[in-house]
Amino acid sequence: MTTDKRGVSALLLQRQLALRRYETAWMMLHKFRRAMVNLNREPLRGEVEVDDTWVGGTQAGLRGSRQLKGRKAALVLVAVEKRDRGTGRARMAVIPDFKNSTLITFLKKNVEPGSIVYTDGLKSFTGLHEAGYQHIPRTQPLRVDLRKGAKSVVPLIGTFHGVSRDQLQVYLDEFVFRHNRRRLPMAAFQTLLGLGTRRKPTAYNQIRGAADLSSSTPQAVGAS
Repeated sequence: MTTDKRGVSALLLQRQLALRRYETAWMMLHKFRRAMVNLNREPLRGEVEVDDTWVGGTQAGLRGSRQLKGRKAALVLVAVEKRDRGTGRARMAVIPDFKNSTLITFLKKNVEPGSIVYTDGLKSFTGLHEAGYQHIPRTQPLRVDLRKGAKSVVPLIGTFHGVSRDQLQVYLDEFVFRHNRRRLPMAAFQTLLGLGTRRKPTAYNQIRGAADLSSSTPQAVGAS
């Protein structure tokens, strides 16, 4: 789960551990996913690319990419550090809307003040200077031009399939965990073991209904 960039499915884990029930393997993986966020992790810094994307497939009958009403796909905000020609650490979060307050809250939680933040020209990103960031907005080519080969100014575009909307955040956390530790797989293994011992236990019925994800930030063992 920590060393393969594709992760591991519950069905494969069930077979490898010779478990009688699929639900047992599914619960084990979800417990690990919920432990993959270090509650004391350092924010992104330096030059940071920020963009949004829809996760959940295309949908006919919508008037535009910003329409929220009737949308079945989930809206995700992504922030990635720029490291020369590559990428550094990443953050991803499911967000409810494109409101300025929503985007600023995400940035304050995940990006260090003073960082250079690159975004597209979405009006909701106005006010980043006042929030303490060096904001560089850039005009994004139309999707039809991107399909013809035009270069994206914020290259975080795509639509993904096959994940429950209620559980999406922990799948994003799993991807971020592996991405941020992709060059140190054994350190990732040890880190997850350590993080797992510091979390309060979560019951199966809470995990299955994603009840624990609808609450506030998960607490570490001993936290008030």
